[in-house]
Amino acid sequence: MNSKWTKLAAVGVLSLCTAAPALAGSVTQPGETVGLNAGAPLPQGWYVINTVDWGCRNTTPTHTCTGLTIPVVAWSTPWTLLGARVQLLAAWPAVEVGVQRNLSVNPDLNIPGTYFNGMYNPAVFGQLAWDLGYGWGFSYLLGAYFDYHSPVAWSDTSLNQRFALSYTGNDWAATANVIWGIHLDSVTDRAQLSPCPVAVSPAVPFPGCNPNFINVDLTVGHSFGKWQVAWVGFYSSDLNTPVLGYQKQSQFAMGGLLGYDFGPVVLQGWLTSDVYEKNYNGKDVRGWVRVVLPLNVAGAPFGPSAPATMVRGSR
Repeated sequence: MNSKWTKLAAVGVLSLCTAAPALAGSVTQPGETVGLNAGAPLPQGWYVINTVDWGCRNTTPTHTCTGLTIPVVAWSTPWTLLGARVQLLAAWPAVEVGVQRNLSVNPDLNIPGTYFNGMYNPAVFGQLAWDLGYGWGFSYLLGAYFDYHSPVAWSDTSLNQRFALSYTGNDWAATANVIWGIHLDSVTDRAQLSPCPVAVSPAVPFPGCNPNFINVDLTVGHSFGKWQVAWVGFYSSDLNTPVLGYQKQSQFAMGGLLGYDFGPVVLQGWLTSDVYEKNYNGKDVRGWVRVVLPLNVAGAPFGPSAPATMVRGSR
């Protein structure tokens, strides 16, 4: 937990409940940055990070299950700006979504299942990360998810800002990462991920509705040698109503994380469950796995913090 990892989030919650007026969620997947010290500068070098998760939301009268893979390439550059390490990140996730009948609710109800898969919106970010001293770090990230034509992608480009504060001292790690997303088009001519609640006419397809959102990803953990144990939690909420009749969604989930440093590769796994949800029509239970592969990086990827000269060398 004391590594200088960073993060890239991707992929929204895919709530595809039939005939429900709330069919959106965050572009950045809630909870995708937990377990990472998002506020602390990375040791200089290249990183490959892949986060995979799968889970189901027990909606009525269907189950909605999603599987996500979020590959990330991160570069902690040798440059600083305003005293902060300059870091660049990019990702192009992939998503699968399945909606199945909930036979335990009404076995005679004839609702067909559906399945979608495809590439998600590609994302590029730039980040400034400050080493504040005494184990504290703060970062600011700015970037975008770009419009992409896929049944599981959003139908516009959205801006993404993140504000992260981390403490990584005395084998403890605590991070709060606030993620703020702003859509460039609140309503589009194609639905993709988030159809509007009311069609203009039977001959006109459902347009897309894209609400702005906020996520808060939380981690509090402790390292025991090469092992790490952490409590993780995340909150997400829509911030606006793109069209009349849209029902804003929100949720809070939490769980436990276990990680191990194998040397060249770091592995994390965690399980989360909703304890609160509004307008998702069901609670989500999800399993997560993350692999971190540091490339040409000075210092351990997982353990004691890098020396101050690595973080501040070009100041």
